[in-house]
Amino acid sequence: MPLTPLQPRTSSAAWVRGIADLFAAEGLPVAELFAQADIDLASLQNPQTRVDVDRVSRLWEAAAVRYDQPGLGLDRRLAARYGNLDLVGHALASGPNLLEGFKHLDRHMALISDATTFTMEREPRGYWMVLNHIGASRPIPRQRVEFAVLTLLTLCHWLTRRELEPLAVDLVTPPPTNDARYRAAFGLLPRFGQPANRFLMAEADLLQPIPTHNPSLWALHEKLVETELGQLGPSQVSSKVRTAIARLLHRGEPRREDVAAHLNLTDRTLQRRLQAESVSYQQLLDDTRRELAQQYLSDTRRSLVEVADLLGFADQSNLFRACRRWFGMPPGQYRAHLLAPAPAAPHPLATLPLTG
Repeated sequence: MPLTPLQPRTSSAAWVRGIADLFAAEGLPVAELFAQADIDLASLQNPQTRVDVDRVSRLWEAAAVRYDQPGLGLDRRLAARYGNLDLVGHALASGPNLLEGFKHLDRHMALISDATTFTMEREPRGYWMVLNHIGASRPIPRQRVEFAVLTLLTLCHWLTRRELEPLAVDLVTPPPTNDARYRAAFGLLPRFGQPANRFLMAEADLLQPIPTHNPSLWALHEKLVETELGQLGPSQVSSKVRTAIARLLHRGEPRREDVAAHLNLTDRTLQRRLQAESVSYQQLLDDTRRELAQQYLSDTRRSLVEVADLLGFADQSNLFRACRRWFGMPPGQYRAHLLAPAPAAPHPLATLPLTG
């Protein structure tokens, strides 16, 4: 099966501008940090600018070194102010309640970053709000992960104008040496080293009315977001299928029927649309696994057994065979290759324009 080029993952100018403002509020040298990460700071004034997600990670890495103390991004007040969701945030503020708004966020998240997925998972106490990062080729700094989770939590407060507290918080990041800032940020001590980044909200809290709800604005903002999503990049069903696969893989290999249901399509309709784009479901599944394998193997905190599970493989031997086919070497050797120092080389453009 031939390997197809993978679509680069990017974050919006608005989101990255918010990170710049956060760093400035923390007294960090913003211009130096952006130069170190090879991101054109001036280009962020163009709302259509998109920033490569590996450069966003590099930015957080550089900032964490300069910050020289734990907890960068864990100030609840700063996360509420500088977690810039732009148009998506305006749409949510026009909606009737958090539960209804977040049902749209799983699709709209790509406008903020197509390297981040959002899902809601129901359980007896309420709903888990689950964030996952995909498409990176370098380890994702804990500061970037934790700031994203805290931003989503503070968004609940901002939208409802209520001090809503989570029932539980899970983070994939390892336990910190000092947990004081985590308790202050999340209102409780998160569980660390978990399979997913998520927090649990009571259903009654999610159904609290949003004071700024306006049905006309809600409909208008929804149309604007959909228009922006259409300009973001590939609008083919195949790109939506890959995102859905990435969201479902950790539960085991998703069947085509499962993905079709996730996209509100019949299996027959999905198959017909993929045929029209000259791509097979199996190819998309393989491409998505390859992209995620690059990310997971770059993170030494994940064992090979865990990587195999996250990729939906029945056992570790399937991961070994897939890595030999994708990368020409077994997973352990490929991990060493990813972590080896790279020779100096000119970087490609840090920003990518939106494509229609």
